[in-house]
Amino acid sequence: MKTETLATSPSQVADRLSPERINTIDILRAITMVTMVFVNDLWSLTNIPQWLLHVDVNVDGMGLSDVIFPAFLFIVGLSIPYALKNRRRKGDSTAQLLGHVVWRSVALLVMGVWLVNGEGINAEATGIPRWVWGPVVCTCFIMIWHQYDASRHRLLAPGLRALAIVILLVLAWIYRGGPDDALRTFGPRWWGILGLIGWAYLASATIAVFARNRIPVIFGFWLFFCLLSIMHHAGMIPSFLNFIPPAIRGGTLTALALGGVLTALVFEHYRQLGKNKTLTLVLACAAIALFGLSVILRPYWGISKQYETPSWLFVCSAITIAAFLVLYWIVDIGGKAHWFRWAKPAGVATLLCYLMPHYGYFIKQLSGIPLPDVMLSGALGLMKSFLFALLCVWFTGLLLRAGIRMRL
Repeated sequence: MKTETLATSPSQVADRLSPERINTIDILRAITMVTMVFVNDLWSLTNIPQWLLHVDVNVDGMGLSDVIFPAFLFIVGLSIPYALKNRRRKGDSTAQLLGHVVWRSVALLVMGVWLVNGEGINAEATGIPRWVWGPVVCTCFIMIWHQYDASRHRLLAPGLRALAIVILLVLAWIYRGGPDDALRTFGPRWWGILGLIGWAYLASATIAVFARNRIPVIFGFWLFFCLLSIMHHAGMIPSFLNFIPPAIRGGTLTALALGGVLTALVFEHYRQLGKNKTLTLVLACAAIALFGLSVILRPYWGISKQYETPSWLFVCSAITIAAFLVLYWIVDIGGKAHWFRWAKPAGVATLLCYLMPHYGYFIKQLSGIPLPDVMLSGALGLMKSFLFALLCVWFTGLLLRAGIRMRL
């Protein structure tokens, strides 16, 4: 078998990237999304272990909840090389790829802004409670980005999309948030989880488009954004660059996504050569090195999700790489993908699954049936939140079978 090195032939990786989906990536994405729904429901519980929760804003450390979002960003990066390869195989030019990246980023930013405004809604001033706002805007998102059958919905699709856009604009017009004595109008106070993903995706996917999967180029940009994260926390970023969105200017979030891109390229390089042991050794060493960097930098700014510190960047990247490797040996090498069939809808329709909790809270509020206190505390409470996450996955599967799919 012909051998090659990363240093001498990185451009050939792009030509060998397989267009098929990697089971490990889908399953890792699915498990991460299930865990995200689970930890996002922990606010409803009492008397649960602190290590499951977000740490306080000024505390040096992290809980399970602080690992999920960076893991998801890293997985977004893992998927980028495969997505770009598939679109190039279908004939997309560089301009078309960039247009797709921008459109997808705008979609995530729009969804992030509408959802995050709902978190601080003043129900009386707006005339809509939060538990209604969420499912209404999510339904609009589905109507806009649903993958309509062009032959069957040629006239229906534009009408539904236009209606959804009008509804979103009306909601933005009537929106009032905050306390009664300090009402605010609709606007991007912060971009929300989806919006932050959108900015990081915009930067990392644009770089990937121009880099054309050349590993040294991706590594150089990953290193640049890691250094940017350090410079940001050291107060070394000039103020005239403040026009750049913080999710990019701060370095950390984009570095997480680019770390996923880099990992996917290294992974695919060795996978195509059939060198699974070398693949494992290289990525395991990378995870150990990242963990070491986290330890070295922790005394300066601590580990903090709220402040997106460099130590948080490196330790979460290390954890995600380790999880990816373990799953790869279980799923793709061991052939145990069926073990995770229960989570499959969350891996193939991740955005749709992310929206499902809004409908769950709507149904609960509409029913008016309170859960007993014993179901909101301790182990039973944790079981309730986990079953809620599974219910969201199950309902996502029902929508997929009904033909409801979102395509950004």
